[in-house]
Amino acid sequence: MITAAQRTAQQNRDTLFLEDGKVLSADAFPGEQFVMRIRAPMCAAAAKPGHFVHISCDESRPMRRPMSIMRAQDDWIEILYKIVGDGLRLLSQKRPGDLISVLGPIGMPFALSPERPNALLIGGGVGIPPMVFVADYLREQRGDWKPLAILGSEIPFPFDAMTSKLEAPWLDAHINRSMPLLEDWGVPSRLATLAGFAGCFDGYVTDLADRWLVTLPAEELAKTEVYACGPTPMLKAVAALAARYELPCQVSLEEFMACAVGGCAGCAVRIETPDGPAMKRVCVDGPVFDATTVVWDS
Repeated sequence: MITAAQRTAQQNRDTLFLEDGKVLSADAFPGEQFVMRIRAPMCAAAAKPGHFVHISCDESRPMRRPMSIMRAQDDWIEILYKIVGDGLRLLSQKRPGDLISVLGPIGMPFALSPERPNALLIGGGVGIPPMVFVADYLREQRGDWKPLAILGSEIPFPFDAMTSKLEAPWLDAHINRSMPLLEDWGVPSRLATLAGFAGCFDGYVTDLADRWLVTLPAEELAKTEVYACGPTPMLKAVAALAARYELPCQVSLEEFMACAVGGCAGCAVRIETPDGPAMKRVCVDGPVFDATTVVWDS
């Protein structure tokens, strides 16, 4: 009899790669945040929005760290991280030309629905990268995709926020700060914070998302789906918001991981399944789950 773990292993066969990644660039931002571009051609070729990589920070630290993929183009991937502990501090000291071990892409990605082209992308803190990846993927697809990104942070954003030239008639004109990369792609974005940053919405990402959703007529809501990544309290609030508008919602969960390939089950969370509640591993059964199946208070 084939176990669930064996089925997952078979499913991921020939899609998971271990390679020596070469650091191409490493840009620092306030709040000890970094965007690193790594040459990892096998991982880049197979990566989809929602996937992550497990990387080695330094030879002196045997434990790898899971990092969401923010972009995957040509032969490189980009990650965004904030220093938490000695391992990521050592990673922040890497310079172009240095090699780091990259294992990926890992996990179940977002399932993008063309019949719901109004993609509401909600990212908080280090949950921003998967939303950028979704936006990048959608802009390259044919179809009627109309993504809107709502990004939140309580520390300075890991990019130089700019005044948007893309209209948002559902907002007051002074709420106009956006992510330059998304702006260049023609993807409207707005920023939310409780830290009082100029031009940003004063409140939670869910409050800002509500401002947009309440303006949509029924026929547009029927074309809308929510995608989110961020801290668990934020995701719980996003799930509740989506439920209130009766919208499908996919969330990418953040959990501590050891092996990241399903062996240790240290990242397991409680999920409702057709057969009843079950513990699912965020690394390989996720990190993306249907928000209605997550047991938020477990």
